[in-house]
Amino acid sequence: MNYYFLGIGGIGMSAIARFLHQRGDSVSGYDRTPSPLTRQLEQEGIPVHYDDDPSLIPSHIDLVIYTPAVPTDTAEYQHLQALGLPIKKRSQVLGELTRGKRCIAVAGTHGKTSTSTLIAHLLSQTELGCSAFLGGISKNFGSNLLVNNDSEYVVVEADEYDRSFLQLHPYCAVITATDDDHLDIYGTHENLLQAFHQFAAQVDPEGTLILKQGLTLQPHHHHDDGEEEHHDHDVHIEGVAAQTHSYTAHGIEADYYPWNVRNYNGNIYFDLRTPKGVIYDIELPNTALYNVENAVAAAAVAMTLGLNEYELRHGFKTYAGVNRRFDYRIKTPDLVYIDDYAHHPQEIAACLESIRYLYPGKRVVGIFQPHLYTRTRDFADQFAQVLSTLDELIMLPIYPARERPILGVTSSMVLRKIDSMSKYLCTPDQVLELVPALCPDVVVTMGAGDIDRLVPRLEETLKNM
Repeated sequence: MNYYFLGIGGIGMSAIARFLHQRGDSVSGYDRTPSPLTRQLEQEGIPVHYDDDPSLIPSHIDLVIYTPAVPTDTAEYQHLQALGLPIKKRSQVLGELTRGKRCIAVAGTHGKTSTSTLIAHLLSQTELGCSAFLGGISKNFGSNLLVNNDSEYVVVEADEYDRSFLQLHPYCAVITATDDDHLDIYGTHENLLQAFHQFAAQVDPEGTLILKQGLTLQPHHHHDDGEEEHHDHDVHIEGVAAQTHSYTAHGIEADYYPWNVRNYNGNIYFDLRTPKGVIYDIELPNTALYNVENAVAAAAVAMTLGLNEYELRHGFKTYAGVNRRFDYRIKTPDLVYIDDYAHHPQEIAACLESIRYLYPGKRVVGIFQPHLYTRTRDFADQFAQVLSTLDELIMLPIYPARERPILGVTSSMVLRKIDSMSKYLCTPDQVLELVPALCPDVVVTMGAGDIDRLVPRLEETLKNM
């Protein structure tokens, strides 16, 4: 088969491209700009070009795979559509690739990548094994793709954007969060919840749903914080046939929860309470406080599939993390630099809470690149509130991704809402000059756009301070 990818450099797209290439199919693609991911694809033998030019498209194509992040008015999309070639979204192809397997799907408005990568790592250390299509580069695998043809399990990140996750029919699923997001697609929180409810209803009746405690999937029960008022230990969801277990990092009412969480030398330890008893002194090295909750969700999945205490303990201790998820770039007694994908107010809050927990009393300088005009518009007040907790804030211009500019929606709009003099609007080059002058103890870069291209340059600058 000959596959052509529109937007091949996307994290989810590149995983599928790698899988098909490894399987022996012919794979090529277009992306708007070169990136570390596209360079890796080229090194693996996958041709990629960066001009929106139909003349560069291979002559023989059996299937076009595209991501909604690529506008449909691009010349190549229009050309391929005019040719009458079969065109499928990434999510449709992922759904097809997981059929016939026991699919473990992690959904939620945040926490997907870390939780799915944790699950994949836990399973890969045991006889069960798994394949995985991940939304980030696992440091253990060195890739966003894991292929194990001998395993019946496949772990995937179930993306709610554009209702993509409804292409999946998992054997086991996790739902981590249902906060407002992607309102450009859903319009209202109720519509978002309806999509999550449908996803939950698609879990195999013989399988398991792992649901964060307090989440409601019923739109008519919606509260402002997205949670139920009650905390029922036994979870029953109308229309969901799968057995459902709850988990939490805050409280003792769920089926799975951590206890005695503590920090030693930048590593986090906790005891895990489960329906089968307590597992004491689990170690999570070099990670964020918010990953305790992700680890509890991953443990719930792993134990449901039969992993024992030794396998859990070993898996967590050897977990190396994900690129751009609380990713330590520098860790010395005098300076810490962490890079994180956080791009939603809740994610930023969790990231900064972890930094304050691990490094109390330290001077924290944050660099944030907003992602999407619509998200910046919808959450401007929340962004301002959470970013104001930084000692020094540097903002980059908005990364538009798939969107056109919206009049009046800028990074300056958010900055004006912050009552502090310690705030700056900079270009990436200006960031490199400014940060050393601020004498930071901890530096954190946050965002989902192209801020990752600044990271190695900033790391080098900080090392030479």
